[in-house]
Amino acid sequence: MKKLLSCIAVLAVSCTLISGCFSRAPDNSGAPNGGFWFEIPDANTEGGNYVYDAVKEQDFTSVSDQASSYFSLDRNTASYSLVRNQIERGVEVEAKGVRIEEMINYFDYGFDEPEDKAVALTTALSPCPWNEDGTLLSVGLKTAEYNTEYVNANYVFLIDVSGSMSGDSRLGLAKKGLKMLLNELGERDLVSVVTYASGVDTVLDGGECSAKGKAKIESAISSLTASGSTYGSGGIERAYAIAQKHFITDGNNRVIIISDGDFNVGMSSTDALKEFIQDKAKTNIYLSVIGVGMGNTRDDLLETLAKSGNGNYAYCDDEKEARKIFIEELKSNLFTVAKDAKAGVTFTSAVNKYRLIGYDTKLISEDDFNNEKADAGEIGSSLCVSALYEIILSDSAEGKLADVEVRYKDVTGEAEKSDSVTRAVNLNDQSSDDLSFISCVAEFGLILRKSEYRGTASLTAVIERLDALSGYIGDDEHKKEFVTLVSKASETKYYL
Repeated sequence: MKKLLSCIAVLAVSCTLISGCFSRAPDNSGAPNGGFWFEIPDANTEGGNYVYDAVKEQDFTSVSDQASSYFSLDRNTASYSLVRNQIERGVEVEAKGVRIEEMINYFDYGFDEPEDKAVALTTALSPCPWNEDGTLLSVGLKTAEYNTEYVNANYVFLIDVSGSMSGDSRLGLAKKGLKMLLNELGERDLVSVVTYASGVDTVLDGGECSAKGKAKIESAISSLTASGSTYGSGGIERAYAIAQKHFITDGNNRVIIISDGDFNVGMSSTDALKEFIQDKAKTNIYLSVIGVGMGNTRDDLLETLAKSGNGNYAYCDDEKEARKIFIEELKSNLFTVAKDAKAGVTFTSAVNKYRLIGYDTKLISEDDFNNEKADAGEIGSSLCVSALYEIILSDSAEGKLADVEVRYKDVTGEAEKSDSVTRAVNLNDQSSDDLSFISCVAEFGLILRKSEYRGTASLTAVIERLDALSGYIGDDEHKKEFVTLVSKASETKYYL
């Protein structure tokens, strides 16, 4: 009996110790290979297994109080794909996951092409459909097409193969996407494959993309299976180490993470991981983050990784999206043209107040805008990026409304150089079909976000304007899909 009581006591102490391990911030001092231990999140927290960054929409700012607005530019598109996936599955879109700029930037537009710089600007004005007192100002940016013919690439595929990645919509989709990408690579490119689950494994170290080499790389990808827990930061450390090992001077060096983001990272280890990624970004190794799967989605962590690592973030939910990411937009996603890109818009007294729609997590200070060394966003080859303001004009508005400036580092030449483009916005500037479509996407996003700034926005109004744009939309499969998406959303009870 004494032995039994003794065993029970030991068991009780053990359970208390185990419980304590999951209720406090992780102690990373004993983690393998100097990495980070992961803390399992509480499945009962708001949003279940979906975790999004907190986004606070920007209020209207009075020009007399603050005439200038500054933000980091990038071309992430993950939020649109996540929204689409939820609507297609017939569930209510999680408002916290709606980032309107990522929805707008999912599409291609007819912005002016650059001539003698890496970037060109286009602006347009139109009445605001959801606010009769408002005016929309669109700032459109187009990057030059990067000639990659003589640029060698060094890619490290970092693939999450933990148990949460099981299934055709996760690891299965990741494998299909990587095989699509592999077919597009040149003979001089190098590919490494690193996986992480309970541990880290270097599946392939510096494989050449010759015909024989591609067959070996494809075999390595095909062999991947999912099981075990998640040691994501160990995988990230290994991937960057291998990228540095095979670093190509004047080449395209990039780590490509594919994961559902279920790193199970406690708050302190998230900060440590962010610091590690920011440090590695200084070595000219870029980062692409591709999310897959639904149910354990750590959208917040994947977005943080991309923002911290000179990277971009997309979400892949089906084979059609995989084709868009890995084939249609291969150069755009994998070859940076404008590094540390950031925008500054300074309004004149002709504008009473303004509100930037989206970019809520990408605002920067005036000091960072003026500091060449401050980190900002990265934009790839031949890409359109748009920013949208809702402005309230002054009673006596005339002439110039604003000056727009985009600063960036041009990395298309032999040496990186700082550059900028500017454009004035005038009251008599015209609207465009691009802006009309952008306003539809923005209004849809405001409705999905249940934004306090949505005014009279309605899905009926969006559908009517999209009908009027049928000629503009034409055969663009992505814009046609958007029309279908709005129609499906309107058939539910969620967005009345």
